Amino acid sequence: MAPKYFKTSGHILVCQGPNCQARGSALLYKALWNHLERASLAYYKTGGSIRLTESGCLGSCSYGPSLCVYRQTPQGLEEGWYAAVDFPQAARIAQAVHDGVALPTEHQYGPE
Repeated sequence: MAPKYFKTSGHILVCQGPNCQARGSALLYKALWNHLERASLAYYKTGGSIRLTESGCLGSCSYGPSLCVYRQTPQGLEEGWYAAVDFPQAARIAQAVHDGVALPTEHQYGPE
């Protein structure tokens, strides 16, 4: 049996490095996962399109929790890097990815 492919609109990674975990990234990941599930935004839900993954260090160790987003746009691969992310912001980022609209700029760092 072949693996099942689920189309996605973007991929969100939440840092689980020790500094981010000390600032609540494990709870942020769980809360965002539960939100994606309840809102049917998770990639394997009907109508869902977001992949969520725990990651290693995203480089903003003193400003965690950190999160990054990758998504394909007509202009190419778009990246969004965020520091000091709380749950409401993470939920807004996920919704923007799902809806295909501009990513929030609050707490963004890295490439523009």
